[in-house]
Amino acid sequence: MDENMNDFEYERRFFCRSLPPEADDGDAPALIVQSYYVHDDNYALRVRLTTRAVRVTMTPDLDPLAVLDLYRDDFREAYVTVKGPSVGGTRYEAEREIDSRIAAELIKRGGAPIIKNRYSVWLGEDGWSIDVFGGPNAPLVVASAQRSTPVTNLVIPKFCVTEITDQPRFSNDGLAARPFGGWQADFERELAEEGPQFQQLFGRNRMA
Repeated sequence: MDENMNDFEYERRFFCRSLPPEADDGDAPALIVQSYYVHDDNYALRVRLTTRAVRVTMTPDLDPLAVLDLYRDDFREAYVTVKGPSVGGTRYEAEREIDSRIAAELIKRGGAPIIKNRYSVWLGEDGWSIDVFGGPNAPLVVASAQRSTPVTNLVIPKFCVTEITDQPRFSNDGLAARPFGGWQADFERELAEEGPQFQQLFGRNRMA
């Protein structure tokens, strides 16, 4: 197999109203602070720090850089990632682990920061990640199912309100450029008028 195939991610993403109870097992989620140095036309260059050593409640007034300052020594994992546009649930993604101290300084010095808690849960055949955003992206909650191949014939849990797989505005780099808090009301009106949407291009959707 071409090793470059590992540089693609396959996922389907969904808007949620809140963190589903089954996703919170009492363990600390992964706290993520990341900064986007490029976030245009769904192309992105990202620096990310993550830790499970501390637990932070995601609120609209949360400042990602203040959290980074407060818990800097607790962030031990760091990555730099380049991403291409998402098409049909497939996106080019190349990632490399870097020194966490360098990552912290890069995040402090520029880019558009995002903060979130990531919960992981296994439901049926798939592992799911549920991201709860803080700061200007609160109260957004996004669930995603990711596989090593295209995500087809997915069992969609009831906590998934509508699919946002190929909506760039909901990608993390899209949220860095234009935070959810600024257009939440417009999205809610759109959802009320059009109703939930689930893509039909990925085999048979099964609703759990």
